[in-house]
Amino acid sequence: MNATYEHLLTETRDRVAIVTLNRPQRLNALSDPLAAELACALRGFDDDPGISVIVVTGNEKAFAAGADIGAMAEWDYAKVYGDDYITKNYEAVRHVRKPVIAAVAGYALGGGCELAMTCDMIIAADTAKFGQPEITIGTMPGMGGTQRLPRAIGKAKAMDWCLTGRMVDAADAERAGLVARVVPADKLMEETLAIAAKIASFSLPVVLKIKESINRAYESSLAEGLLFERREFHATFALDDQKEGMRAFVGKRKPAFRHR
Repeated sequence: MNATYEHLLTETRDRVAIVTLNRPQRLNALSDPLAAELACALRGFDDDPGISVIVVTGNEKAFAAGADIGAMAEWDYAKVYGDDYITKNYEAVRHVRKPVIAAVAGYALGGGCELAMTCDMIIAADTAKFGQPEITIGTMPGMGGTQRLPRAIGKAKAMDWCLTGRMVDAADAERAGLVARVVPADKLMEETLAIAAKIASFSLPVVLKIKESINRAYESSLAEGLLFERREFHATFALDDQKEGMRAFVGKRKPAFRHR
């Protein structure tokens, strides 16, 4: 997918797409134009059969330091409700079928933390700072901070983070369960792209099924989730890649998956 954006940089490396938030002068504050471009880029890569994994990142100072408060300060209820603020573009990550990895360095605060949480996995530099400080400016999280955060780290810690507005470092975020891995800041993209390439080397249909099954765990009872997983497991036996993978294992060779 070739596209030019004002607030994003995009590139591809084999089967991995990289989307970089690019408002460095505003610490990648999430504006409506940026969100619209991000939604467009994600949909494009999700539709691209040559892409298996998407990495979303920022810069060394900030993944995204929150929403664009300067733009929001004079908005009123009629505007945000009438525009259905957040729903249209900021939730685009949630609808991407392929794995989305957030590579986070520096600040991931407010909407930035929520954006990272909408991704399937967070790889954090040891310089990363997470938090939901909305309470300090007279409002509350609106992009999942009170919903995804307790599912990730539990009620007690979510209450602490959201009600105090404190920042949490990468090590604490990993211990709490928000972050998958913490890596040295100068190795963030190298490590993240290695993880992405590993995932991309597997059968894309199976990758999609695993992501969908894990997400189903948050939306259903255990019995319903187990049945969904079982049927998806059964469905893999209709794939050419299942035949190739198992025959390669038996033949003690590396599988050549064709993503079908």
